[in-house]
Amino acid sequence: MVTSKVTVYFPYPVVQVWQTVTDLAHTVWRSDLARVEVLDETHFVEYTKSGYATNFTVTACEPFRRWAFTMENDNMFGSWEGIFEAAEGGTRLTCTEIVHAKHWWMHPFVPGYLKRQQKRYLDDLRKELWK
Repeated sequence: MVTSKVTVYFPYPVVQVWQTVTDLAHTVWRSDLARVEVLDETHFVEYTKSGYATNFTVTACEPFRRWAFTMENDNMFGSWEGIFEAAEGGTRLTCTEIVHAKHWWMHPFVPGYLKRQQKRYLDDLRKELWK
């Protein structure tokens, strides 16, 4: 199991950050994704640009405060939680991701992969909010 927690500040209102992060119908800003398929209120599937699918189940949705879900694909399972807080003219977002590799040989690669993924996601989010 690998846990990665990162806190970032965005100079935008919490409502704007929340809406951007949770709007699964508008994910073109995500440079790692080809598309997102919404199955119902709590289930969705993300497809990478190479077509790899990851299944998600929303476990908490407290508007403008907390969004959390579990995730699973052929290589891993885990969870993600985002805590949204208003902070001095903007928003503080704390993302905590926990990942379990399904294959023993993947364990050494998970920490680096997770850090790169989180950085990419937050860089993409920063660019989208700046528009």
